[in-house]
Amino acid sequence: MKLARLGDMGAERLAAVDADGDYRDISADFPDLTPDLLSDLSPLQALDLASYPVVEGSPRIGACVGHVGKFICVGLNYSDHAAESNMPVPEEPILFAKATSAICGPNDDVLIPPGAEKVDWEVELGIVIGKEARYVSQADALDHVAGYCVVNDVSERHYQLEIGGQWIKGKSADTFGPTGPWLVTRDEVPDPQELSMWLDVDGRRFQDGSTNTMIFGVAHLVSYISHYMSLQPGDIISTGTPPGVGLGKKPPVFLKAGQTMRLGIDGLGEQQQMARAT
Repeated sequence: MKLARLGDMGAERLAAVDADGDYRDISADFPDLTPDLLSDLSPLQALDLASYPVVEGSPRIGACVGHVGKFICVGLNYSDHAAESNMPVPEEPILFAKATSAICGPNDDVLIPPGAEKVDWEVELGIVIGKEARYVSQADALDHVAGYCVVNDVSERHYQLEIGGQWIKGKSADTFGPTGPWLVTRDEVPDPQELSMWLDVDGRRFQDGSTNTMIFGVAHLVSYISHYMSLQPGDIISTGTPPGVGLGKKPPVFLKAGQTMRLGIDGLGEQQQMARAT
């Protein structure tokens, strides 16, 4: 099942994608994708979508998950991305947080902060937690996943790497977390380690990879993180990016106001954002 949240920011309503690719407004019965609903999606999966109205027009697509408690990211989770970043391949997952205030819709403008020098892009597979996970094994980890989504882990490299402290500073500006367009339920993604992913800037292909080259896979990450903090329904784990980021180019290439990013993951949909100066 593909679930989306449509409407103005802060007033999104829940919709589902039918077999013809149309959005069906299911908000009369299910107003939003709450943590309680994520913990048991069976009422949604039992719906007869044909009995719900088709969404007319082209409403804004919001972030596919609302009420996100934690936005956990994994750094350098592709060995070739670590190499292009001139950093060692990690022996254990590198974890950092992205502020939930960075989350925005998949096609919202990305705002370049005042003084930003090195804004970069990162197409990533997002894991959406469905059931509380605490000290879970890798064998049981996927049972705690509600579904998957596309994330653009927009990053300001000067803030992240050159002015001390933790990576969160370079990851958390408003609009630095486009998420969606859909939450695709786990049953529609039989193998999250076999998903192609790509990102273009102004029509030029920069990233072209696959989740099959992750160092630490989805089950490993859910299990690993659950041993350091509990994971709650609605939490998002962004799992790292393949090579092709602007930082890795020689010379480096960074995002400028007026440029457009377009990105996607096989079966999970596409995003498109214009960069805009604040």
